[in-house]
Amino acid sequence: MKTHKILALILGLAALPAGASAGQSPFSYNPATVKAGTYALDSDHGKITWAVSHFGFSTYIGQFAGVTSTLKLDPQDLGDSKLTAKIVIDSIGTLDPALNNMLESPKFFDAAAYPVATFVSTKIVRTGSKTAQVTGNLTLRGVTKPVVMNVVFNQAGMNPIMNFYEVGFQGHMTLIRSEFGVSAFVPYIGDKVTLNLEGEFHLQP
Repeated sequence: MKTHKILALILGLAALPAGASAGQSPFSYNPATVKAGTYALDSDHGKITWAVSHFGFSTYIGQFAGVTSTLKLDPQDLGDSKLTAKIVIDSIGTLDPALNNMLESPKFFDAAAYPVATFVSTKIVRTGSKTAQVTGNLTLRGVTKPVVMNVVFNQAGMNPIMNFYEVGFQGHMTLIRSEFGVSAFVPYIGDKVTLNLEGEFHLQP
């Protein structure tokens, strides 16, 4: 977290009313009440966690931390909403520098030749009171394929620390990595990769 955000956090905590009840939530849990507009992902609180089978012995988990995203949102007309995202490939994190280097190499993602993956939604439809399905085109390692992400609305409201309006979601999708040219060690290292996404989006002025 950047220094100015740490300072804002300290000042915001100091300004919170003493003894505030946990039951007096300032947030909305009804997606129909979310403000329409253009939102930008808070990249400090937006990560993609991926998981893949490792020889069947375990599930290996890592993250992409370099994610930027824009959401045009109209909760009354999801058909007029749109989500775009960029993922910086060399932001991959496994807590193992040697493995990070291997994943960035031509054997896997080839980050030097394809430094950024992109997602552009083509359709967003409501599937439940707090859920939606986002269909779009993912471009990874120079290959573009349609993918589907299932999204759950968390909440919306004024961030009590940073003092801006935001909305939070979580998403889940499954990819077949060999379809994007990331086929090293298939099938020993799983071809199916699950992605879990967490995002806090700030309403833009």
